Amino acid sequence: MHIAIDAHSVGAQLAGNETYAVNLIEALAEIDQSNRYTLYVTRQSAVDRFTNRWPNFQVKRTLPHTPLVRIPLTLSVELRKNRVDVVHVQYTAPPRTPCALVATIHDLSFEHLPETFKRRSRAQLRLTVRRTAKKAAQILTLSEFSRRDIIETYALDPERVFVTPPAAPSHFAPVTDVTELRRIRMTYGIQRDYILALGSLQPRKNLVRLIKAYESLRGVVSSEQLPQLVLAGRRGWLEAETIRAAELSEARGDILFTGYVPDADLPAVYSGALCFAYPSYFEGFGLPILEAMQCGTPVIAGNRTSLPGVAGDAALLVDPFDQAAIGNGLVRLIKNADYRTELRVKGVDRAAAFSWKNTARLTLQAYERAARTPELAQ
Repeated sequence: MHIAIDAHSVGAQLAGNETYAVNLIEALAEIDQSNRYTLYVTRQSAVDRFTNRWPNFQVKRTLPHTPLVRIPLTLSVELRKNRVDVVHVQYTAPPRTPCALVATIHDLSFEHLPETFKRRSRAQLRLTVRRTAKKAAQILTLSEFSRRDIIETYALDPERVFVTPPAAPSHFAPVTDVTELRRIRMTYGIQRDYILALGSLQPRKNLVRLIKAYESLRGVVSSEQLPQLVLAGRRGWLEAETIRAAELSEARGDILFTGYVPDADLPAVYSGALCFAYPSYFEGFGLPILEAMQCGTPVIAGNRTSLPGVAGDAALLVDPFDQAAIGNGLVRLIKNADYRTELRVKGVDRAAAFSWKNTARLTLQAYERAARTPELAQ
């Protein structure tokens, strides 16, 4: 079987989409030496990363990076010129796919929270993802919450939609080296203990409420005990409200934006944090929760959508729409070292329950099923 994977997210700093593509490819290469793979990428860094690593993998660069041109034109032409048995995309496939189609749809936030997207992006996603879902022989998603949502929203046959949960990459592990932790603080301007939030700056990450909840800690937590609030991640879309909330906050001197953090630095950034705050109110999975847990960092997270299923009992779950609940949770973690230790131990065990090898096995099974039913992709 010849399998093509659209890996344009690799090297593009696309957060969860890039993490998913990189780790799935690495795991597939580890478990499958029988099938042939072609990786379609757009960034030179992706070409350098994957070329000549595995004998059954080849890498092709398809330009331009912009999906409005690449997907319907460049990728479509490539798939017709060099035929494969199965093509695997994230979210959006070419309008006419000349082979069996497997699509990973992480979540449908653009359907349910249109106000958190720019108008053009929202319209494009609603059109192309729905069309892709209707045509795909197999649809993969990362949680049971998203599976049910995709089936119900797009009125799909449940037999075509499968859960392939991801995992934290293996290099996420507790960092205890004092020199490395000090380097991280110096690199990102962190001056003392800190609460970490990680993810692109976009509305559904709920950072405005987190900032306000953090501000409410002043007077409840002593100035000596109050950590900084470190917001790590590149600017996303509609990020102005988050920036403005920080600028207007009475705690603005203790709030730090780091910008994009390279993957190599993330384990130490997680490990150095007093706790990891992920108050998002809509997620298809929430991989940063497992990354933090695998680094031994206590987690406080929202109790909506997929996050309870990912965290289990290994995180402090709060109502993401309740600013006071977020603040009370932060106070509990700051003041209660024993509770932080309890969550740290539970978190490491919870993260160990997920495996990229298992993700790859489930995905390979989907490729095989799709190859047997190519007519669904026409």
